[in-house]
Amino acid sequence: MPATLVIQSHRSPLPFSWLKPCLDSVRGWARANLYDYRFVGDELFNQVDQSLRAKIHDQVVVGSDLARLKSLQQGLVDGYRRVVWCDADFLIFKPENFVLPQVDFALGREVWVQSDGQGKLRSYVKVHNAFLMFRRGNHFLDFYADTAERLLHLNQGSMPPQFIGPKLLTALHNIAQCPVMETAAMLSPPVMRDLLAGTGDALELFRDKSPLAPTGANLSSSLTKREGLTDAEMGTLIRQLLANGI
Repeated sequence: MPATLVIQSHRSPLPFSWLKPCLDSVRGWARANLYDYRFVGDELFNQVDQSLRAKIHDQVVVGSDLARLKSLQQGLVDGYRRVVWCDADFLIFKPENFVLPQVDFALGREVWVQSDGQGKLRSYVKVHNAFLMFRRGNHFLDFYADTAERLLHLNQGSMPPQFIGPKLLTALHNIAQCPVMETAAMLSPPVMRDLLAGTGDALELFRDKSPLAPTGANLSSSLTKREGLTDAEMGTLIRQLLANGI
């Protein structure tokens, strides 16, 4: 058995054609490094407690944020020494430089660039769960999963999509200073538009605030359509990233 398992998941059929090259990039990276690769569909949610599944039935993002933790825990139970999660819209565009850190666990780096509503760009440096890595024997995965599950049980009102994902992770990171894989980034729509244009203030701010040059990035599929980025534009962006990086 290889030491590392890489897990991805999405419902079928894929809602955007550009997700396929993202999935292919992660699968190819795993293959090149001799890692096991596992893709799962809606059965990802089977490991979530039934009472919670009913409670968060209409909030797929929240359910996925918990289900991925359960899936990663199961990977360690299955005997792997290291488990990795990448979202389906995560693109590894410089696979030779996308190297897992030698730490017990690592989160992804989010440098989110957006307008403040008054015409000025702002950057928010946080962490994200579109990329996650855990080694056997780490203490964070079980703590994070237990905390997320407990918060969901306790919650009696509405919850934002990022409730137990980036919001909870960033709160924990701000206190505990978790290890971060700085090259596992996340791109906001303004940054993606500037990449398509070849230049722009959002892209420059992203580069300035990113601790290291990204070699992989989440492409924010939950926002692209709403923000007016077409499938064709996303396909062009992916080809540009694979050819030139950021």
